[in-house]
This record gives sequence, C-alpha cells and structure tokens, in this order.
Amino acid sequence: MKRARISPSHPTGPSRRAVVGGAALAALTTAGASQGTAFARAAGEPWEPVPVPAQAPVTEYQVPVSGGGSLWCWDTGGDGEAVVLLHPGSGSGESWPYQQPVLAGAGFRVIGYSRRGAYRSVAGTKAEADTASGDLNTLADQLGLDRFHLSGSAAGGPVAVDYALGYEDRLLSLTVSGSVMGIQDTEYQELTAALQPDPFGDMPVDFKELGPSYRGGDPDGVAAWLEIHERARTSDAFAQSLTHTITWAALETLTLPVQLITGDADLYSPPSVMRLNSGHLRDVETRVVREAGHNPHWEQPAAWNRLLIHFLRRHSGS
Repeated sequence: MKRARISPSHPTGPSRRAVVGGAALAALTTAGASQGTAFARAAGEPWEPVPVPAQAPVTEYQVPVSGGGSLWCWDTGGDGEAVVLLHPGSGSGESWPYQQPVLAGAGFRVIGYSRRGAYRSVAGTKAEADTASGDLNTLADQLGLDRFHLSGSAAGGPVAVDYALGYEDRLLSLTVSGSVMGIQDTEYQELTAALQPDPFGDMPVDFKELGPSYRGGDPDGVAAWLEIHERARTSDAFAQSLTHTITWAALETLTLPVQLITGDADLYSPPSVMRLNSGHLRDVETRVVREAGHNPHWEQPAAWNRLLIHFLRRHSGS
C-alpha cells in the first residue's frame, strides 16, 4: 500500500493562528445536554482564519465495492480508536485537512474516503451498486475495523444515520454535523423546503454552504473550499440509495450516544431544526458553532475539532 500525505490546498501565512494552538478545550455543558444547546465559543470571543496544519502520514487504498465500484480511502493507522469521516455532497475525501492531523495527534486512527462518484473513487454500475451504508460496511470490513466512531457532515449525515440504523452495534458514537439527516417525515420535508425557497437551488454553492462571516473573513479559505468542490464529482457519479427510510420514529430506536452540531448560520439545518431532531434521539447532545454555515468543520475547525474530540473521548470503548 502506498504511503502518502494529503496535500493541503488552503493557503497559509505567518500571520494566521494555529488550528489548535495552546487553548484548552472549550467549556462544554455535559450534564443534561439533551435539554439544551451548548455553544462552541463564548460570545464575543474573537475569530480569525486559521491555516491548514501539516498533514499526518496516511496509507491510501482503493477499496473494491459491488458493481465494479471502488472507494478512494486514506487511513492514518495507529492503535487508537478509529473515527471515520463522511464528507459533504459538495466535497470528497479531500474535505478533512483541518481534521486529519488534529484527530491523529489526539490519538485516534483517522479514516476518510470518497463515496461512489466522488474524487478518485469509481462509481461502478448503478443497477449493481450497494447502498451508501452498505459500501461503508464493506470499507470497515476491509480495514479491519471492529467498533468505531462515525462522523457525517451535510450529505454524509444521512449515510451516517442510515449506517447507525443498520449497524448500531458496530459504532461507539455518532456525530452528525450541518445535516438535514435525510428525514422523510412529511412535516419535516415541508419545513426544510420552506427554508430553501426558489431560487435557492440556483444560488452559488459557496453562498448556500458557507456562512457570511466566513465568506467575508476568509476569502482564501473560500477559494480553497471551492477548489475541492470543483473536483469532487466524477463523470460517472450517480445518486446512491440508503438502506432504511429515515424518520423521526426510526431515530427514536437508536440508543448509542449521538452528537448533533450545526453552524448558527446554516441555511439547511439551523439550530432550531437541529433541536427539533434532537427531540427524537434518546442519548443526544446538541452543539452550535458560532459564525459558521453548513460546513462548520471547515469554517471553524478549531471549535469543531474540540467538540468532536471531547465527545469521542467521553464515549471511548476502552
């Protein structure tokens, strides 16, 4: 297997802050989290753009999946608990340069991959393709994962929820970030449609998915995000199905610890919608990242990374 480094495309400069720096973990509310929402940063705390940190070494794989497909995957390896990152529909396995070295440095085995039809993966034949969560299970088997943490962002969120519904006993925890979660209840579908009136679908992708504070404060970061987006979809891409119909009633069957994260400027899943969904989960914590839109893992990586690491450590399988 080839050893490689994920090359950051985000420009860096000497005037920018480190992603983690010397700051302690943000103060988080852990008791009674299901009854309230914790914020990732205190009001008034200054924010500045951050550079992409040097990447940890990874091993790259092409994992064969049904119908002649293949998933490009990278894996930091190591003896730590594994965390698998599921990318947004606007991104790919390239979407995690802010997370890969930070999570690895915190002692985790970090794994990211491109789903069928995304950067460096092969979609294969649609009629013979497994579901997205079935592909994830194939990948977990191929990498020898036992129980692991799963984190899905935006369009990765429904895949993560679908996987939890089918393979809950294989997961240590589930984090869903900036996602409508694929919920099919009519009331919910009407609500989310009302949040995206015409001509919302025709707006530029960076307007829809990146918050105004980030777009105004880090144009280089926006450009880097758009570079990943522009090469994210392959010519053979097709819409891949889920195994389960995701409903509020289905969410109520999950017993594993769940963390829901959203940005305060998310146009798809604002904090009010996230809290609505949290009411249908048994063991849930809700977090809002300030000055972020639909991609808080990219827009505010320091805050997002702290939330994820803190959650993973509290739900360790050891």
